[in-house]
Amino acid sequence: MANFDLLMHGFGIALSPMHIMLMIVGVFLGLIVGVLPGLGAPNGVSLLIPLTFSMDPVSAIILLASMYWGALFGGSTTSILFNIPGEPSSVATTFDGYPMAHSGQSTRALTFAFVSAGIGALIGVLVITLLSSWAANFALKFGAPEYFAVYFLAFCAFIGMGSASPLKTLASLCVGLLFASVGMDTVTGSLRLTFGLDVLVSGISFLVVVIGLFGIGELLATVQDGLHFRGVSSRIDPRDVFKAICEMPRYITTIIRSSAVGIWMGITPGGPTAASFMSYGLARQWSKPGAKFGTGRPEGIIAPEIADHSAGTCAMLPMLALGVPSSATAAVMMGGLMIWGLTPGPMLFTTKPDFVWGLIASMYVSNIVGVILVLLTVPLFAALLRIPFTIIGPMIVAICFVGAYTVASSTSDLWLVLIFGAVGFIFNKLEYPLAPMVLAMVLGHKAEESFHQSMIISDGSLGVFFSNYLVGGIMIVALGLLIVPQGAKLVSYFRGRKLEVDKAS
Repeated sequence: MANFDLLMHGFGIALSPMHIMLMIVGVFLGLIVGVLPGLGAPNGVSLLIPLTFSMDPVSAIILLASMYWGALFGGSTTSILFNIPGEPSSVATTFDGYPMAHSGQSTRALTFAFVSAGIGALIGVLVITLLSSWAANFALKFGAPEYFAVYFLAFCAFIGMGSASPLKTLASLCVGLLFASVGMDTVTGSLRLTFGLDVLVSGISFLVVVIGLFGIGELLATVQDGLHFRGVSSRIDPRDVFKAICEMPRYITTIIRSSAVGIWMGITPGGPTAASFMSYGLARQWSKPGAKFGTGRPEGIIAPEIADHSAGTCAMLPMLALGVPSSATAAVMMGGLMIWGLTPGPMLFTTKPDFVWGLIASMYVSNIVGVILVLLTVPLFAALLRIPFTIIGPMIVAICFVGAYTVASSTSDLWLVLIFGAVGFIFNKLEYPLAPMVLAMVLGHKAEESFHQSMIISDGSLGVFFSNYLVGGIMIVALGLLIVPQGAKLVSYFRGRKLEVDKAS
């Protein structure tokens, strides 16, 4: 009941004319970010952060969150109409979305995607509403060892449960921690990894890094791969929309299963991309015999879209309640909160209830706005995607450089954008995940400070991380997430080898 009262108070904040306008603007900008290949939700949010410095934090986070929801919707649009995923998490939607649209059912495919996205996001917001206060009160029991254990859990979960190779994920995390350590050590006051360059004394700007990684890096990969737009009819027929909505109850099992996958992968650091692929794989596994996925199956659209949006929404819960982002975009938003002087964690719910519950209430409204806007703007973005990439590409580059320069008005940041753009491009080509690097850069300082404080408390004994049931339990779970998946893979590998040997003999 307390949460309900706080939520009603949040709606009073979110439904002001100014905030509704910001939601519409944010969703529309997010649609553009999601539609245009080479941009993405993390980069789009990071580009907007400098423009929010003069805004109050509530308005700023509503704008950024609305842009995030819009980017997820936009990525689905291009996946279905052009077989080009605007977001990594929309890749699975192309498998059945584009074949359905290509067979002349574009309205049906888009309706499945948008309604599923709305359902997934709504379920995610409900989870945040129900669990946020409990998570915040639970986190009040945390001290320095417990916080380090949570950060360690986040790192281990990325390594053990991520879709990429564990060794590549570990390498990405280490690179992120390396970049996070550049500058002055806040504990000892010594300079680290500055190489005598004054511009590195204050460290590397997080915003500059994500602009380079997700903007320039993705753009370079797009240019190398080449783009050939293959659009299909994007006219929205209201009768087909209504028919598709009436079909949704047939797939209630898929909806429930995909929502559960999305919630789990959102709260843990699995992320929307892994959730969408996992949900699509489960939909294929649990489908009726003879169902041919990849030819335009409704379950092939509904499953990844629900998991994608529920995971993307639930990623906000650990970021707000524990200060641990479980996706790249949540990490960017957390960086924005710290820039505004807000510290994500349990005290945020006590000291800034207007901020937290205004944000949660805005999630309900902005998702409704997103569904309406995306249906109205599909023909517009279909026309936009027919503009030659030789025009769109330079526009993206200009946006990236302007966003980087506005962070600190430093020309050295422009060089850093290029450097990190090259790093992002190389990581993409070598199939190294970028999200762990972003996570490590956001949590690196906090994890280091918590570790230092824990060592001071315990006189240098690592036993402090197993000194009580709470911190010990978190550390055991973290080690389990790190070890158990790898053990399961080894068992599966040796079983496969044994079967091959048996067949050969």
